[in-house]
Amino acid sequence: MKPASEHDTLPMPANVLSLDDRRRDWVYVVDRLGVRYGTLVALRDVSLTVRAGRLTTIIGPSGCGKSSLLLCLGGLIQSIPDCTVTGSLLFRGVPFGQNSRETDAIGNKIGYVFQQPAPFATSIEKNITLALRDRGITNREILRGAVETNLSRVGLWNEVKDRLKASALTLSGGQQQRLCIARALALSPEVLLMDEPCSALDPLASGAVEELIKELSLDYTVVTVTHNLAQAKRIADDVAFFWVKDGAGCLVEHAPAEEVFNSPKDRLTQAYVKGIRG
Repeated sequence: MKPASEHDTLPMPANVLSLDDRRRDWVYVVDRLGVRYGTLVALRDVSLTVRAGRLTTIIGPSGCGKSSLLLCLGGLIQSIPDCTVTGSLLFRGVPFGQNSRETDAIGNKIGYVFQQPAPFATSIEKNITLALRDRGITNREILRGAVETNLSRVGLWNEVKDRLKASALTLSGGQQQRLCIARALALSPEVLLMDEPCSALDPLASGAVEELIKELSLDYTVVTVTHNLAQAKRIADDVAFFWVKDGAGCLVEHAPAEEVFNSPKDRLTQAYVKGIRG
């Protein structure tokens, strides 16, 4: 993969930060990224940047490559058979992704939450402690503290503290998703990536997870994928809008959420967000 362009720019108002300051503030720099599954082109020529401490929401119709981009950001795309990635992806200035020696080390700084809640088929407690033990943490007091701290962080501790040995699969869908978020937080990531984290949940559970995501964005760099434009408008700091052109997903517009939803520059963006103005 080739180096990122020296002229890569972040679509932010020029008076917010100087160019050098913005570059220091970037977590991800994506430059002319392309993703192909066999003969299917999922993404073509995508360039964008993700700033530290921001909640970036990726929106667009089905099939426009949103989840493929998130898999690239999480370093997971290389696990997909017959997948080819071109272009450049940097994490804190370090090459990341296919053919990068730093992928595993950088991956430890990234928490990933999938669309369908995916707790381990073991106890609630072990969902938090297994990954910590894998990192070499065996002190029981530290592990117990991590369980309470991270379940409390997602508002789950009081609901499950008396049944920590129960299977995580006995939890409701919303509880399972919050457990998966707690599991990701336990590994002290710098970035949280979430692929449609509310789409499989009922409205009440979805609202709880949405509030949690917004709260977590105060402490983490968060990137989410969503089909729910109203949700994106409620939670996002920055928005990246994708569309399908000539059979491949492409980035149409990337800007602060207020600009995308209130004064988008591209006609496609204007048409896509028109229904939720006001």
